[in-house]
Amino acid sequence: MTQISKTNIKPALLVLNDGSVFEGEAIGAGSSEISEPVISKGEVVFHTGLSGYQEIITDLSYAGQIITFTTPHIGNYGTTNLDNEASKVFARGVIVRELARRRSNWRSDDSLDSFLKKNDLAGIAGIDTRRLTRLLRDSGSMPGAFGTASQEDLLKVAKSEKGTAGKNLVAQVTTTKSYIHGSGKFTVVAYDFGIKTTMLNCLAEFATVHVVPATTTAEQVMALSPNGIFLSNGPGDPEMVHGAPATIRELLGTGVPLFGICLGHQLLALALGGKTYKLPFGHHGANHPVRNIATKSVEITSQNHNFCVDADSLATKADVTHINLNDNTNEGLRVRGANAFSVQYHPEAGPGPHDSRYLFSQFVEMMDRK
Repeated sequence: MTQISKTNIKPALLVLNDGSVFEGEAIGAGSSEISEPVISKGEVVFHTGLSGYQEIITDLSYAGQIITFTTPHIGNYGTTNLDNEASKVFARGVIVRELARRRSNWRSDDSLDSFLKKNDLAGIAGIDTRRLTRLLRDSGSMPGAFGTASQEDLLKVAKSEKGTAGKNLVAQVTTTKSYIHGSGKFTVVAYDFGIKTTMLNCLAEFATVHVVPATTTAEQVMALSPNGIFLSNGPGDPEMVHGAPATIRELLGTGVPLFGICLGHQLLALALGGKTYKLPFGHHGANHPVRNIATKSVEITSQNHNFCVDADSLATKADVTHINLNDNTNEGLRVRGANAFSVQYHPEAGPGPHDSRYLFSQFVEMMDRK
């Protein structure tokens, strides 16, 4: 089994733009003793999931962000290519309390440290992640920088980082060419705003999925004669994904069933004339309780988003279907007078619980009726 020698520790620092400093050690890319000083910068957020670190790191929704894992031991079961949610990593870095020195799982192909190096992603270990999480929870997600450079240089970089608001991060992660995934009964056109492999696999259980770039027009979508349209997850500020709301509004007029998840949920709200806003520290975890208003049942959900839909701005256009029980924010909507619905969380559960996978069945039922 791959091990990390305690003799090869390379000191590193994490510095937030408020001046907070955390001492640790370099892991992943740039952690070699012969490496030049490395600086990684981004918006620092925390994730409360107990497992699934590889799926989280490869989730394109984390573009522009540095992921803090609140679970103290990360890397215990190694990594496997089968668990990647994307072929390329767009997260800016990872922060952990302790990186496992030994991996142990029958599915494991490699260690997490080696996985980070292969994906050119830097990390920092040995951080007091409890202190860091409390700070982010109280002050909100904030820009930061970490690496083996000096504290002064890291602070300068942290202060220059602008975070994810006001940026079109979807343009960085969307596919440049259309492709087909699966061969199911229905034809579904899936907008790739940063789509996860597990979402595609869930859709492929019942559909031939035509995955298209984020800039695909409504006319191009309808030329594929879809039975359904899917709006995927993705990173960053929904208001910066220019053109998407207008296209979605046009697609709503076709009557083709439409299902949105995460960023897709936010873009659907904007298409209806609604508003979105940034949460203080976002929802990042696999244990968020969400109430289904229709059934009055509670689902434990997987979530990863910093922006949220203002439900009041859609009072005459859509009905709220789900509510987050932690902070009463909007988690789902159904469009009045249209075959369209969406949720803020990740029902495909990559990683996370499967409580909400019934939503894919609802999508199938809509297409069947149509």
